[in-house]
Amino acid sequence: MLVSSAIALLALCATTLAVQSIVVKGSDLVNAVTGNRFQLLGVAYQPGGSSGYNPGSGIDPLSDGTVCLRDAALMQRLGVNAIRVYNVDPDLNHDMCASIFNAVGIYMLIDVNSPLAGESLDRGAPWTTYTSSYLNRTFAVVEAFKSYENTLLFFAGNEVINDLASGGVVPPYMRAVIRDLKNYIAKHSKRSIPVSYSAADVRTILVDTWNYLQCTLTGSSTDPSRADLFALNSYSWCGASSFTTSSYDVLVSDFSSTSVPVFFSEYGCNKPSPRVFTEVPVIYGPLMTPVLSGGMVYEYSEEPDDYGLVQINSNGSAQLLVDYDTLQKQFNTLNVTYLQGLSAQNVSVTPPKCTSSLITTSGFSSNFTIPDVPAGAQTLIDNGISPAPSGKMVPVTASKVSQVVQQSNGDIMQNLAITILADDQSNNPNGASPTSSEASPSATKKKNGGETLKSSLSVLLGVASLAVVCTSFL
Repeated sequence: MLVSSAIALLALCATTLAVQSIVVKGSDLVNAVTGNRFQLLGVAYQPGGSSGYNPGSGIDPLSDGTVCLRDAALMQRLGVNAIRVYNVDPDLNHDMCASIFNAVGIYMLIDVNSPLAGESLDRGAPWTTYTSSYLNRTFAVVEAFKSYENTLLFFAGNEVINDLASGGVVPPYMRAVIRDLKNYIAKHSKRSIPVSYSAADVRTILVDTWNYLQCTLTGSSTDPSRADLFALNSYSWCGASSFTTSSYDVLVSDFSSTSVPVFFSEYGCNKPSPRVFTEVPVIYGPLMTPVLSGGMVYEYSEEPDDYGLVQINSNGSAQLLVDYDTLQKQFNTLNVTYLQGLSAQNVSVTPPKCTSSLITTSGFSSNFTIPDVPAGAQTLIDNGISPAPSGKMVPVTASKVSQVVQQSNGDIMQNLAITILADDQSNNPNGASPTSSEASPSATKKKNGGETLKSSLSVLLGVASLAVVCTSFL
């Protein structure tokens, strides 16, 4: 009876204890509690694709707790620790979905833009869309997600610079958006949340884009117009490739002097099909982890472009695809202790000073004069937007998935559920065998890749102190 009560209390508290704060220090993502370097093992999560985003519908990928519970269970079993969500409606309630993903140790990387007119920069004429109204929308996304402990970062842009023409005009405006977001967060969030940019892997302009966004105008790493992280959507590893054939070696060389964390915001070429994900052991191995901080597989749900790991049906049922099984097997080969259990090394890196000599491609912007804040937007930054969306962590009391989910071989998964983590953990690969029809969620059973989680006795001993923590949040 006492053990049952303890477990119930742990489940109730999981929404505030499941993840630890991840911070940017130099060119590393760092677990603020342990001081260890943190590697992203994530998936892109946008069921319905960008075309499915419709603010008038009353739903977005993080608005339906029943759907999120199903997908969180499958992601936890897969072994991911982060999701990237591209299009969200800041006016919807995301409390349950955010709390569910937090409870299973999964962080959220949130884009502040959308494909709708007025909700992103026009890469051909960014000065026409860099307006107070546009910034109000980006700030609304910040307000909606800033209070969730598992919000790891915001993306200020996605492939806005995707060719030389856009490289000639967009960079100053991209830095302006980053500046405005960081200044808004500094004034209106109780904790610092970093801002990143997600770049197109166009090699002729990639290094210039990175240099433009990582350099400092002020001589300090605290320059608000400087990106806190730099990410790229890379699909250069296809099939049974290699470190050199894929040109991953070039990426490592290009970013070896980075002053900000670099990671793949998308990866996972789908040719040939089915995918083999042989890049996974390399991305998370000794050739790349000294420079890159992991990445996000594209993508969770099957869409018309055939990158999905899971087929989601209109009635809410789902079926794992062969790519899910293969990715899980690759994740399960990784050394989690090596990934998440090593002390951060690159925490004191001096950023380069912004100068035209950083830009090597003729036609790419070397103008580091950043546009002023649009008329009326400084008031938003100073006083906050109104009305402001709000979010809060809520108790996650349900764990069992109600929808029918099938294995890739057609067998129905039995007893599919999330495993609520209650010891300040993020999820890691430790999943059930994909050949089994029993759904044994891949909840992390070890802390920092080391000691086994507390026994029933230690659960009992920790109830009193945990109750105090619960009381302070609920």
